[in-house]
Amino acid sequence: MTDIKVVIPAFNEEDSIAKVLAEIPSRVSEVIVVSNASTDDTMARAREAGATVLSENRQGYGYACLKGLNYISSQSKTPDIIVFMDADYSDYPEELHQLVEPIEKGDYDMVIGARVKDKRETRSMTPQQVFGNWLATFLMKLFFGANYTDLGPFRAIRYDKLVLLGMEDKTYGWTVEMQLKALKHKLAYTEVPVGYRKRIGISKVSGTVKGTIFAGVKILGWIFKYSFK
Repeated sequence: MTDIKVVIPAFNEEDSIAKVLAEIPSRVSEVIVVSNASTDDTMARAREAGATVLSENRQGYGYACLKGLNYISSQSKTPDIIVFMDADYSDYPEELHQLVEPIEKGDYDMVIGARVKDKRETRSMTPQQVFGNWLATFLMKLFFGANYTDLGPFRAIRYDKLVLLGMEDKTYGWTVEMQLKALKHKLAYTEVPVGYRKRIGISKVSGTVKGTIFAGVKILGWIFKYSFK
């Protein structure tokens, strides 16, 4: 049976994390919630819901993901597939099987959950998120011939291939770095349409001007860095 672990970065998500954990399919062997300098009860709520809880005090989405991967690499048996999802209840955890199935069949190494328009709840993505995704994926198509349509955080990847990528981004560039490095290493990838709803609470990225600008700079920085290699 395929061993699947889920990594969930979480920054002050006490109102949503238990809902997320309750809907993750039981076939997942371990859910790792990484509290990213949370100041609320995120860690306590996650523990109560049965997750493995880690703490990463250096703030940044990538820092949290790397913390989770470092924990996994220290285990005696590593998983077959890693799934990443957000802690804000915007993703539909029960759709996890749709992401891992193409990998389990042996057809793909990485699957991105694409937040297509007809499956998105109204106003679940801000205009700047929609435009940013379009611009980033357009540039990846232009420079690298990629077929991405989204930088969605809900994604699955074979663990051995994820290790091969050598992920390093500490903040908002994590998702685009993974997708660019997947191209560089010629991983077999695809997208599957997934639902997306309005998150619980305020986004720490798209909900602030600073977060939006910083995320945009990081994402475009990775794309241009690779385009000139």
